[in-house]
Amino acid sequence: MATLTLPTSDGRLETFSTSASPAPAPAVRPFNRIAYAAAHVVADPLADGDPWIDEMVDWDATVAFRRHLWSLGLGVAEAMDTAQRGMGLSWPGAQELIKRVTEASRDVPDAVLASGAGTDHLAPGPDVTIDDVIRAYEEQCAFVEGVGGTIILMASRALAAAATGPDDYARVYDHILGQVREPVMIHWLGDMFDPALAGYWGHGDLDDAMDVCLDVLASNAAMVDGIKISLLDKDKEIAMRRRLPEGVRMYTGDDFNFAELIAGDGQGYSDALLGIFDAIAPAASAALGALTAGDEAKFHEILEPTVALSRHIFQAPTRFYKTGVVFMAYLNGHQNHFTMVGGQQSARSLPHLAELFRLADAAGLLADPDMAATRMRAVLAVHGVEA
Repeated sequence: MATLTLPTSDGRLETFSTSASPAPAPAVRPFNRIAYAAAHVVADPLADGDPWIDEMVDWDATVAFRRHLWSLGLGVAEAMDTAQRGMGLSWPGAQELIKRVTEASRDVPDAVLASGAGTDHLAPGPDVTIDDVIRAYEEQCAFVEGVGGTIILMASRALAAAATGPDDYARVYDHILGQVREPVMIHWLGDMFDPALAGYWGHGDLDDAMDVCLDVLASNAAMVDGIKISLLDKDKEIAMRRRLPEGVRMYTGDDFNFAELIAGDGQGYSDALLGIFDAIAPAASAALGALTAGDEAKFHEILEPTVALSRHIFQAPTRFYKTGVVFMAYLNGHQNHFTMVGGQQSARSLPHLAELFRLADAAGLLADPDMAATRMRAVLAVHGVEA
């Protein structure tokens, strides 16, 4: 047990001691749910450059973390928003990431990998047309397919800016889905994750937007493996799940209600593609193993304390959740520093990080509490707190 001084949300300092919460047990695999962790990138703090501008990535540590996820039976969703796509990682950086991780996956038996293809190399603007958006999607899809990868079709800021209504969305998605080699996952990312995606599918109302999206899925069901929705609204996800075309999966992206959605109900369940699975990978693996073994009570018992942690990490402004994900990797020794691409380690306050530490401890997700406490003290010291 380690003892240290942590700040509180009201500006006080309090003594905190780590608990003896048991770590999750090894999982039974394979799982009865498909489960992807959207993975973060590890910055290189020793590289010489401008941290806010230059993409300084520690490729070895980044790939090593993917191997960790695969070792737990999780799939890797690559070059997604968790990897700071559009918030520090550009398309050239994503290309390098996708290429390296795809190559690494070939050495891992049964490794599951899918990679994001979007339009982030096309800056939104008044002169951007729907044809420009289509060409941008084509370029990125061709790259992912060219390295032998599986596509996650990401939401497009340029499309959200250029579209004049639902027909433009249908045109773009129909065109791209008519060209891909194999079924893809479609990602509907809500504006709480990216404000530039407000009004996606041509409607501000989520029910109307869902109707448009479902029409696109129905028209292209043969080339759609599933849809990941990140709306943080379990009722909307369940309603959409029950209306999906036959053979199209729902991948939950709800980092608030994932346990309930994965467990499902009498009318179905959601598979998973979650940023929080990066931070809680051992617990996710153990819980999925319990669910596969038919022990739903154990599944919920393992995940219940992680939900509080996830809701904290993904609290508004939700787009800054990557900071908490990387902080968990730092605490658990998957990287030896708390530095992020784009300087995003500064996006959350010290009291926020302190509460994350408490919640991670309560969930049994500090792999080595003494090491985690030492690392937490280092961060505290930088902020002037002697712990």
